Amino acid sequence: MEDNVLLGAHMSAAGGVDKAILRGEKLGCTTIQMFTKNNNQWKSKPLSENEVEKFILLSRGSNINPIFAHTSYLINLASHNKINFRKSYESFIDEMQRCEVLKIPYLVMHPGSTLGKDVKTGINIISDALNKIFSEKKESMLMICLETTAGQGYNIGYRFEQIAEIIEKTSEEHRLGVCLDTCHVFAAGYDIRDEKSYNKTFREFDTVIGIKRLKIIHINDSKRELGSRVDRHEHIGRGLIGVKAFDLIMNDRKLKGIPKILETPKGEDMKEDTMNMKILLGLLK
Repeated sequence: MEDNVLLGAHMSAAGGVDKAILRGEKLGCTTIQMFTKNNNQWKSKPLSENEVEKFILLSRGSNINPIFAHTSYLINLASHNKINFRKSYESFIDEMQRCEVLKIPYLVMHPGSTLGKDVKTGINIISDALNKIFSEKKESMLMICLETTAGQGYNIGYRFEQIAEIIEKTSEEHRLGVCLDTCHVFAAGYDIRDEKSYNKTFREFDTVIGIKRLKIIHINDSKRELGSRVDRHEHIGRGLIGVKAFDLIMNDRKLKGIPKILETPKGEDMKEDTMNMKILLGLLK
């Protein structure tokens, strides 16, 4: 891979968390994202000492850096349902602890869904939850990355202003970063398909949130059209965003040091990741 290009994909941790690193190395990734537990279950068995040791040893000797974790899709810190919120809160704390033990520096999260309530209420619930979490986890060095969303259903985070407001209402905002998902922002109505629209979208991101907050880019094409508010990822160049946007991203000097992670569909042999990474690397000038 080209020098200083931080490019990779979401890697399965099936068989043990260390396997995510091994799979990433097999593909030549220089950064990866992973789940630290089953993403469709509230409960999971604790990480064993052996698992932790193997993971840390592998990560120290690997060219993959940084490693990102992503929270379970079940977690909803915007929920006004007390039982669901409690489960989400406890699961989030558990995910933070798993990252800390594994020495993973970043945890990506979907802000949450209002489940029919207004966005303002949802933002207040999320920011209150983060304030409580940060108070409970005072010593944690883990950075939480709020992910931009497509706005499907009642999901919060489809406008840059919503992400900015969550950050503003969080007392320890230095502990928050942002994950920009190309499929999500496109589906949410932010065009990036040509140079003019791309520059407009990133200027808006910088003005509303601040480019310094951007810690990771999920680099995905979209099956659905601009402003559809439908979250459907597609392989690079095969969706409705198109190759030009990814050419602009890969050659944007402002984004050079930002890790770029694929979340495109794939099978067990991961040949799709190889294909997508090859396309992205081929765009470098």
